[in-house]
Amino acid sequence: MTDDGDVNRSLSANGVDAFVAVLAAADPAVLSGLDCLVLAERLARAEKACAAARVRFAARAADCGSHRSLGFSSGEEWAARMTGSTPGSARDELALGGKLGGCPETSSALAAGELSLAQAIEIARTEKALPGSEADMLARAKVMSLGGLRDEGRRLRLADLEPGEAYKRQHRERSFRSWTDAAGMLCFRGALTPDKGVPFINRLDALVDQLSREAKSSAADGEEIEPREVHAADAFVALLEEDRAGAGTGLAPTAKKPRSVELVLLWDLAAAMRGHTHPGEMCSVLGAGPTSDAVARDLAGDAFVKLVTHDGVKIDTVQHFGRRVRAELRTALDLGAPPDFAGAVCRERGCGRRYGLEWDHVDPVANGGATSHGNLQPLCWPHHQDKTERDRKQGRLGPFPWVPTKMGQCAGEVPP
Repeated sequence: MTDDGDVNRSLSANGVDAFVAVLAAADPAVLSGLDCLVLAERLARAEKACAAARVRFAARAADCGSHRSLGFSSGEEWAARMTGSTPGSARDELALGGKLGGCPETSSALAAGELSLAQAIEIARTEKALPGSEADMLARAKVMSLGGLRDEGRRLRLADLEPGEAYKRQHRERSFRSWTDAAGMLCFRGALTPDKGVPFINRLDALVDQLSREAKSSAADGEEIEPREVHAADAFVALLEEDRAGAGTGLAPTAKKPRSVELVLLWDLAAAMRGHTHPGEMCSVLGAGPTSDAVARDLAGDAFVKLVTHDGVKIDTVQHFGRRVRAELRTALDLGAPPDFAGAVCRERGCGRRYGLEWDHVDPVANGGATSHGNLQPLCWPHHQDKTERDRKQGRLGPFPWVPTKMGQCAGEVPP
């Protein structure tokens, strides 16, 4: 049995340097693929454990003011330079120790390399806002992607706020800043309230989908297709310049206009009729979270109304009102499952993708499956391909040959 002094003496600076030297000299080429897989898994855990230890030692150094001996005025500035991160990220990491005081299980999992710093920060943030949520968030962290964990944490935190308070907080935290990176590229980041940001992002995603499809259809065999983020940059510029180009999209006048998109406001019928929300009633923007009654009233003024009835578990009926008719089934699918209506997300466990989704027939059409709410699930393109391949191997695609196309669909399954 060793005490803390023995542990700290064994973790000397020379010992750490020796460990780094061993890693630098390691050659994956001399190992089998299976051995590399095992080592990669172990190193991932060691990496997370090292990050947790680094934060503990860095926080102690900052508390002692030791960073000043290196000419840094703040611990955050020193930590950011040391790790190559931003001062904001360094600040969150240095503050993590204090936040984990009420999260003993998370603290232990982090020290053991079972959690990343980002996961621990999200769990601690949610536990602080919603005491008692640690165990649930910790369990979700083991099966969810980081994006999915953040979505769940945000949902829990916002659901605990009084009606309208979430929007007030969002409005106070809106921001935008820009800078030039080492390559001379203009970079930016910001935060907008859902009623302002979601419509733009929906338009952007629709245009990105169109540009991605066009790139795939026009690519020659074997030609590398630019990644989605490149098309997103082009779409962003196109939307900013739409007043100088045709079709209102920033595209050439001959380009095909992307499908129309919309902001979906989820407002309980009783609240909408009275004009304000009571505790426990929903007033939120689909895919973003709660909004205020004032914003809801403003958005509802010129809106297409879609009435959805549900029992808290499943959607019963969908009816559309307004100047044009849309597919009721599409509305039910896009809303996501009640009662949260968090929007469509890839159904594959641990994925969490929300963009570029395709609607998969759980029981394929070629196998007699119906195009119905209960038989459709959202999948991202890679997981849709995997699902279709499994259906093919199981003989569920009928007499049709499985022939992948450039659009990512297959001949044996009819799209909804």
